[in-house]
Amino acid sequence: MNPCGPTTLLVIAKEPLPGRVKTRLTPPCTPGQAARIAEASLADTLHAVLRMPARRRVLVLDGRPGDWLPPGFDVVPQCAGGLDERLAAAFAGCSGPALLVGMDTPQLTPELLAPALADDGWDGCDAWFGPASDGGFWALGLAEPRPALLRGVPMSTARTGLLQRRRLTAAGLAVRDLPELRDVDTAADAAHAAAAAPHGRFAEAVAAVLRTGPERCSAEGAPVAVGARDGDR
Repeated sequence: MNPCGPTTLLVIAKEPLPGRVKTRLTPPCTPGQAARIAEASLADTLHAVLRMPARRRVLVLDGRPGDWLPPGFDVVPQCAGGLDERLAAAFAGCSGPALLVGMDTPQLTPELLAPALADDGWDGCDAWFGPASDGGFWALGLAEPRPALLRGVPMSTARTGLLQRRRLTAAGLAVRDLPELRDVDTAADAAHAAAAAPHGRFAEAVAAVLRTGPERCSAEGAPVAVGARDGDR
């Protein structure tokens, strides 16, 4: 059995409203299209978390829940402040081991987090770290809530993951790594994630945007005019 007890699973997210989420998709997407892609990404993430063993499942939300939220989650509001403060507060609300993911990796599966959620996942391990290909991180697990380990780490930079992991090891924590994933920020990222998880809500939403106007997303991130043939880009 896990000596630390069952793990709390945290998902930190924004309400998927046009103009507030996935702004780097606009252009080529419209704000409404970007919000639909974000909603699908969040829904796929939440449903994946539902298939994982957990002590408790918590959505740490900036905004209000919508019909995209499945049963089985406690919803708590994000605190004020920068992302480091909001991540720290999410862990501060837990007791025992907790593992946090965001809404930007709809290719998430239970298998990816299985090592951390196994009965021996915390044996000789103080933290789990999931690096993102853009230099950030997509998952962070702590055997004990230690919010100070996140406060002050510069977020949304190409060195965020390096600095966060370094903060963990400098505190004497034994860290294990999860596979690297690619966050969805740009249209190219969206195409990559949709290909990695072709049967989910996210892939369906991306495909729908590709079929509709006023602009379509291309895998390269460039707008494609409505009615134009692929060779006319």
